[in-house]
Amino acid sequence: MKFRGKQIQIEPPKSPKRITGTRFASVLGLDVWNTDFKTWCAITKTYEEAFVDNKYTIAGKTIEPKIIDYLRNVYMLNLKTPEDVYGKDYFKKTWGNFFPNSKCFGGMWDSLLVNENGVEGVIEIKTSSRPQDWKHDVPENYAIQASLYAYLLGVDDVIMVATLLDDKDYINPENFIPSANNTIIRTFKVSERYKDFNKFIETAEEWWDNYVVTGISPEFDEIKDKEILDKLRTNIIENPKDLEDVLKELNQLTITVDNHKAQIKEDEKRIKELKDIVKNYAVENFGENDTKVELISDDFIWEVSKNIRETVDKKALEKDGLLDKYVKQSESYRITNKERND
Repeated sequence: MKFRGKQIQIEPPKSPKRITGTRFASVLGLDVWNTDFKTWCAITKTYEEAFVDNKYTIAGKTIEPKIIDYLRNVYMLNLKTPEDVYGKDYFKKTWGNFFPNSKCFGGMWDSLLVNENGVEGVIEIKTSSRPQDWKHDVPENYAIQASLYAYLLGVDDVIMVATLLDDKDYINPENFIPSANNTIIRTFKVSERYKDFNKFIETAEEWWDNYVVTGISPEFDEIKDKEILDKLRTNIIENPKDLEDVLKELNQLTITVDNHKAQIKEDEKRIKELKDIVKNYAVENFGENDTKVELISDDFIWEVSKNIRETVDKKALEKDGLLDKYVKQSESYRITNKERND
């Protein structure tokens, strides 16, 4: 991996991940939560945070079957789930991709609206704690996601379902009961919402060819992509055998010292307060020509020294156009440690 300005270059991946519905929006620049650089890192397997279930994902998986039953029983919709189409363990059977014949697109739809002729529309189900996002319309990144699946299925109708959850629903999602009060249903036709959806497809395919096929990333943003850039700029090296004993002893001593520090933390705080009192007293008693003041006690000689150092006015140099000319870079290294949680 090489950094080239604001881009990264890697060996083009042999088996990249697909542009799923959730990634489609960020590729098009329509996802406020993700950048296309972060999506590129995931697709090319350059870097992606390991998936860990949380209260939001658990709630979504628990509530989705309830919504399917709700749509069937209350709205009398003829639906098919992934399990209906692919059988049990459908994720393992499909590797999470219901569109294996597509050049670069993939992903999994939540449910299908079907009739005697086949698939009639796609249904996308979302859980949300922000009803304001759904008050007037479907959030754009969700609409784009569902529209991609409709396009890949060759249908025009989309049914978006949003279940509005509060804290108790995230704590006990198994107790959630869908109703008109907590479930929003919005429908649209892809051809009406997006007059030329093919342009989105063409843009994503061009993005794929420019960045995934070449192995050269889109430009990153130092602020928006800071977290992932910090990971990419960290080199985790393997420990050589002759360093294992050193690291083991260092680990043990570090834990021992950290425990001692925790025990004497209050004493250290008080020592600092007392030292400040002594230092301030000494400073008040410096003579005009003194460079040092000593206070003698039973056990120690406490010495306070005056150090005079010259500083450079960087703002003035910058104003005069001289800062860049005289500033030199130097390298220094420091070692720190943090506790492992895995």
